[in-house]
Amino acid sequence: MTADSLRTRTFDWEDPLIGAAAARTMSGMDYLNAMLRGEIPRPPISHTMDFTLESCSEGRAVFTVTPSEFHYNPIGMVHGGLAATLLDSALGCAVHTMLPVGAGYTTLELHINLVRAITKDSGPLRAESEIIHLGRTLGTAQARLSGPDGKLYAHGTTTCMIFRPD
Repeated sequence: MTADSLRTRTFDWEDPLIGAAAARTMSGMDYLNAMLRGEIPRPPISHTMDFTLESCSEGRAVFTVTPSEFHYNPIGMVHGGLAATLLDSALGCAVHTMLPVGAGYTTLELHINLVRAITKDSGPLRAESEIIHLGRTLGTAQARLSGPDGKLYAHGTTTCMIFRPD
């Protein structure tokens, strides 16, 4: 390794248990909106991978990321895990927007199709998700990951298990 090839990146995050505690006292929509307003800390994974919740509405969530060199895999492209993580976040939050106070969820199944290579030159990517179904114990959602020119880079679906307080 030479000095010319060395790169560094540092970042900070807040205690994730602050947000976890707040989540138990708010509806999913109220919780995500509080995060958008900066009243609740972003989750550490969003700092680690440098992505952002851009917006949410009932049954929908939008996340954005600008692929960077630090997202690269050993063969010189963005690791597929970036697309998967971004889509998983958007999909889960689409379900989260529909949950009442005290309810939670976890991903049971995640299916991702990577349809185009992502590089640092791909530009900002946008993951847009929408709920397909919300039942008492399961929710499903779908999402698309697109570039600034509208090109599709990946798409996916999820099934989430819902935990209700009653």
